[in-house]
Amino acid sequence: MERVTRMVSERPVVMFSRSSCCMCHTIKSLFADFGVNPTVYELDEIPRGREVEQALLRLGCNPAVPAVFIGGELVGGTNEIMSLHLRRALQPMLNRAGALWGCPKFDFYSVFSDANEEMRCHAH
Repeated sequence: MERVTRMVSERPVVMFSRSSCCMCHTIKSLFADFGVNPTVYELDEIPRGREVEQALLRLGCNPAVPAVFIGGELVGGTNEIMSLHLRRALQPMLNRAGALWGCPKFDFYSVFSDANEEMRCHAH
């Protein structure tokens, strides 16, 4: 577990994944839509990936992937990330973690709330 703690403390958004996991791909696509570039560890491709997977299970990630950490804290898997997104709580969390760059305090939801508006950054 110490290894996982060290891995997730180094970047604003860390995701543990498997290269063949379709739900992992969905979460990666969602982050890409936000302009977030998470650090992704593909457990089937990294050394000692099975050990990391076991540590994630001990931390409460069930299934072990996708497992998303934002600001060093375990957020959860697909259900938790999508729930935060639907409640419009994911973007502020990413913003607080420093994962959104290029536009300070960017409001993803405001940009896409009006289809007739041009896409732009909204500073608060």
